[in-house]
Amino acid sequence: MFLQIENFTKKYGDITVVDNLSFEVPQGELLCVLGPSGCGKTTVLRAIGGFLEMTSGKIILDGEDITELDPSERQVSTVFQSYGLFPHMTVLENIGYGLKFRDISASARKEKAMEYLKLVKLDNHGEKKISELSGGQQQRVALARSLVIEPKVLLLDEPLSNLDAKLRVEMREEIRRIQSAINMTTIFVTHDQEEAFSISDRILLLNKGKLQQIGTPETIYNHPTNDFVWNFVGRVNILDREQYIRPETIIPNPKSDIKVRINKVEILGSTILYYFEHEGNTLTMLRLNDGKEKFMPGEIIGIDIL
Repeated sequence: MFLQIENFTKKYGDITVVDNLSFEVPQGELLCVLGPSGCGKTTVLRAIGGFLEMTSGKIILDGEDITELDPSERQVSTVFQSYGLFPHMTVLENIGYGLKFRDISASARKEKAMEYLKLVKLDNHGEKKISELSGGQQQRVALARSLVIEPKVLLLDEPLSNLDAKLRVEMREEIRRIQSAINMTTIFVTHDQEEAFSISDRILLLNKGKLQQIGTPETIYNHPTNDFVWNFVGRVNILDREQYIRPETIIPNPKSDIKVRINKVEILGSTILYYFEHEGNTLTMLRLNDGKEKFMPGEIIGIDIL
């Protein structure tokens, strides 16, 4: 396996932030680390990057134990939430900065920086200052600067959190395009479920420093392994203490013997969420907002529970 995290534990005094975490990442995979605030996501990323000393555990990259190596000695590159770009440098100078510390000529550094400038589609922005770029463009520069040194692993620490909703969607698609184009092993930390599900090959779900589940987005959503995953990922209806169903598995059926009264209607843009009572439980039904059907509060409808 390309990257292995073995029995990683991090404690601050009596407080355990990450608890005996083990997982593997094959070469070329984009793994999203997802979980609520304070679950240990960034701690995992910082440990892999070498910015945080583990209490116990091992990190093995491409067959080499890098647990005790300094960040500069690891073939790992990190894009932080703040980007950390140099405002006094041009875009091209920012991208090529990491190459200054390698035995590469100035002309070769510039040529390589230009190569990655094209990769992130900023060909005509090389001589601009960072202050002249939009948030999305700055994010691309930060990404190119991390990739130009050709790391074995790229770490992304909530890199889209400073962008507006529309730009976040555009940039996660761009990150996925670039990651796939160069087959870069990538770990992407986020608290945004939609982001994780749209961009990842697999998702690692943490809670209170413990691994809850790891798998493809489809597996995580459709086959949760415990109560936490059911309740954290997406929306869920609880029919009883042991039966969970998704809102989209409830469908209207005028011929059904199950009749319910709509209590509340919540329009979520492209979808509509309907609330109703059934056998003492408050349930929700999710339908497309396509103009073909719409139920009103107080209306009695038939439903099927799939």
